Amino acid sequence: MNWFNYYGLIFIAIIMIPNIVFAIKNKNGYPNIYQNKAVHILEQISRYACMALMIFNIPYTWIGFYFSFAEIVYIIVNSIFVLAYCLVWIVLWKKSGIVKALLLSIIPSLIFLFSGIMIASIPLTVFAVIFAVTHILISIKNAIPTENPLK
Repeated sequence: MNWFNYYGLIFIAIIMIPNIVFAIKNKNGYPNIYQNKAVHILEQISRYACMALMIFNIPYTWIGFYFSFAEIVYIIVNSIFVLAYCLVWIVLWKKSGIVKALLLSIIPSLIFLFSGIMIASIPLTVFAVIFAVTHILISIKNAIPTENPLK
């Protein structure tokens, strides 16, 4: 793996499928209750940076797989995360609430963070941390509770 990470491209392409289907079926998207513009901008910048850095490795900012069988671990763990992400989309398609919001924000955050750590990519790891914090925060703030947790 040099500057182009075809595994990363495959992972990004697969996790984009449910998002594209959702966007086509729901033209209005989710209600955007949380109105912190700085957090939204940081989340969008870090999201697209993570996607790009999963596919393209910037020279001199990443080391690569740094232990034996690291590439196999990278493929297996990210495959599990991607499968979990797709299954959550399928199982919770018509549902809303905090569980769906958390799962659909934590899993991609884990994909980006794990990938950054496994290939020792400084920019991917930094953007993954920013993405995780902002994406999870926005998802929690916008979650529509389906039931009263006190009952």
